[in-house]
Amino acid sequence: MSQLSASTVIAFMVYVSIVLGIGFYAYVRTKSAGDYFLGGRQLSPAVSAISAGASDMSGWVLLGLPGYAYLAGLEAAWISIGLVIGVAANWLLMAKRLRIYSAQLDDAVTLPAYLQRRFADSRPWLKSIASISILVFFLFYVGSGLIAGGKLFNEVFGFDYHIAVFVSVALILVYTLFGGFLAVSWTDVFQGILMLLALVAVPVLVISQAGGTAEFAGRIDQQNPQLLNIFTSAEGQVLGWMTIISTMGWGLGYFGQPHILARFKALRSPQDTGSAAAIGVSWALLCYLLAILVGLSGIAFLDQPLVDSEKVFIALTSLIFHPLVAGVLLAAILAAIMSTVDSQLLVCSASLAEDLYPLVTRRELTTEKRLQLGRIAVVALALLATVLAMNPDSKVLDVVSYAWAGLGASLGPAILVSLYWRGMTAAGAMAGVITGGLTVVLWSGLEGGLFDLYALVPGFIFALVAIVVFSLLTKSSLNPVVVEQFDQMHRQL
Repeated sequence: MSQLSASTVIAFMVYVSIVLGIGFYAYVRTKSAGDYFLGGRQLSPAVSAISAGASDMSGWVLLGLPGYAYLAGLEAAWISIGLVIGVAANWLLMAKRLRIYSAQLDDAVTLPAYLQRRFADSRPWLKSIASISILVFFLFYVGSGLIAGGKLFNEVFGFDYHIAVFVSVALILVYTLFGGFLAVSWTDVFQGILMLLALVAVPVLVISQAGGTAEFAGRIDQQNPQLLNIFTSAEGQVLGWMTIISTMGWGLGYFGQPHILARFKALRSPQDTGSAAAIGVSWALLCYLLAILVGLSGIAFLDQPLVDSEKVFIALTSLIFHPLVAGVLLAAILAAIMSTVDSQLLVCSASLAEDLYPLVTRRELTTEKRLQLGRIAVVALALLATVLAMNPDSKVLDVVSYAWAGLGASLGPAILVSLYWRGMTAAGAMAGVITGGLTVVLWSGLEGGLFDLYALVPGFIFALVAIVVFSLLTKSSLNPVVVEQFDQMHRQL
């Protein structure tokens, strides 16, 4: 075992011990399904904001985004701009209303349950379709995290890629399975801080070794001056409107990400959303900026081009830091992976236990049974995602972009409009979920011309149109009781 590998093992073991300790403490605190899936709605603003950011960013912020910047330079900044705007819009438009409405609607734990109760829909279709959308697209999202874990353990320890994927999923399962939402949220804060430290350390040291920002930029300019132009590609072509809209369009996905929206519902009070939003937006701005700088640092510092651009953070860390420090920073990648995959598994298991299983069996479950079923669902979903992650040639960013688009287009418009438009109906919501999801699936399979536009953008627009059209066509079916309840909740704002 090399000096780097030995030190890395020590750092990883310390990190894993801390995470498992948090998971055990949360297990002791978890008494019910409500605690397991939503933490009893007792998260502070700081925990809610940082855990939302950490669960959002995943391994792609330390692997995928820096890898994109390593290849494309400042073109990658358009994704960051769109994402920061999306984070701000999500907190400002969604957080407070979703916290109030989900609590008032018979304490709706999941998004499908919220939609069903928002429209007093006695039929199973809306709840079922929303749940299936979550399960399908989240399997790809969880798979992307396991791909990142496989690359990490393969590169650092020399594990076979497939064994590395199993190691990743085993670590994540241990504390998610027992501690639930509290374990996930508390570990996300710890993991988020570790991610931020890693993102700061790499570009700061590279820039200092280069002799300052001017010299750092000069090295990149020598490689390819187009990489420092935000309006051109690496080949020197002016970026077209489709490229800019596609990259900035990532921000639309935030409205439909259940693992992020869960933090809004779990806030201890609707009045906490303002301070949480300030922390969340600042956190996102800093992390995305630093991720771009990591990619640019690879251009400036690495002599030989990387075969896999998504390993730029790993390569820099291994070269410029003391082995023990490198081990700590590389543990940040595992932290990024775990902080997202755990949240996604928990959302999927909640949807299965709270939404789909009672519809199939047509019977209510006791609190103990719901908790038990949720834990079983976590294991089953993790194993399915592991199968999807078995291809070592998969790109983290590609898989994330598909899942992000699917969730953002199917659930985002329906949730957003339901919080503001009293006249929206169950038929409108169902039309939006189906239209958005199908558009992403079909659009992603086509290419050339207009189909090069990121599928999330047309999916989101078409879903909005479907919601409005079908809601107007079924306006007479509005339940007056729900309308009055909507007005009462609206007055609380």
